[in-house]
Amino acid sequence: MNVRAALVFGGSGQVGAALLAGLARDDWEVVAVSRQPREPVAGVRWLQGGLAQPPALPRTCDAIFSSGPLDLFSAWYAGSGIDCRRVVAFGSTSMHVKRAAEDPGERELAARLRMAEQRLFQAAAERGAAATVLRPTLVYGAGRDASLTRIARLAARAGFFPLPRGATGLRQPAHVDDLAAAAVAAVDSAASHGHGYDLPGGESLPYREMVARTLAALSPSPRLLELPGPLFRSALAVARATGRLRGMPPGAVARMREDLVFDSTPAQRDLGYAPRPFRPTAATFFPKV
Repeated sequence: MNVRAALVFGGSGQVGAALLAGLARDDWEVVAVSRQPREPVAGVRWLQGGLAQPPALPRTCDAIFSSGPLDLFSAWYAGSGIDCRRVVAFGSTSMHVKRAAEDPGERELAARLRMAEQRLFQAAAERGAAATVLRPTLVYGAGRDASLTRIARLAARAGFFPLPRGATGLRQPAHVDDLAAAAVAAVDSAASHGHGYDLPGGESLPYREMVARTLAALSPSPRLLELPGPLFRSALAVARATGRLRGMPPGAVARMREDLVFDSTPAQRDLGYAPRPFRPTAATFFPKV
C-alpha cells in the first residue's frame, strides 16, 4: 500500500484534532505544526512553530491541510516553496454572514476571508497545484467551541440561560468529525479543485431550539429563560461588565433573529458530505479527557 504524507497546520485545534484522527484512520503519515509542545500521537510527528516563523518543514508531501486562520495560512502558502499538488484549507461562512454587518470589524473580517481565499486559489494555480476551501457554519462536537459549549457551561454554572424573545433565526450546527471527513474526502475529489464549499450541519433549526437542545443534554437540565428585549439588554450589559461575554461578536445578538442557512448540495455532490443532525449529549460539551 502506498502511504501518503500530509502536512497539517492547526492540528491542535478542535477541527484539526478531528482531522488528525481521520488521517490516522486512513493510514496517512502526518507532520503537524503547533506553536506549543504537544504530546505524541500515533502516526503524527509534531513540529513546534507557527506560520509566521515555521520550523524546518518537509520539502514535499501529498497534501497540505490547514484548519487555522485562513488569512495567515494563505500568506504562508503563497510564499512557500513546498512541493505539494493538493491543498485543503478551512475558512468560514463568516465570509458571507458578516459581509454587510454593521460593525466595521466584522466587515473587515469578511473581506479578509475573501482575500485569503483568492490568494490561496491564485497561488495554487500558479504552481500547478489544486486548492479547496471548506467553510463550516457553527462548529461543535469537541467541547472547545466558543458558541454552544460556552452556552452549555454558562448555563450549567448558573442553572439557567437567558435568550431574547424572538430568537428564531435558523442555524445549522456542524460536527467536527463531519468537517474532518469532508477535508479528507476533498483530497481525492478532482471536482473540488479550485472551489470553496459551505459546510452546514445536517439540520436547520431555530436558534431557540438549538439552545434548548443544548440545555436538555445536560444533567440537571438548566432552564431556558426567554426575556423581553429591554430586560435581556439589561442582563447582557451586566454580563459584559462582569467579563462573561468576552469574545462575543458585536452583532451576535441581533443575528439570533436572522436565518443563517447555507446549501450543502455542492459539498454532498463533490465530497460525499453527509452531516449529522444536531443531537448533543452532555459529553458533546463536557468531553471526558
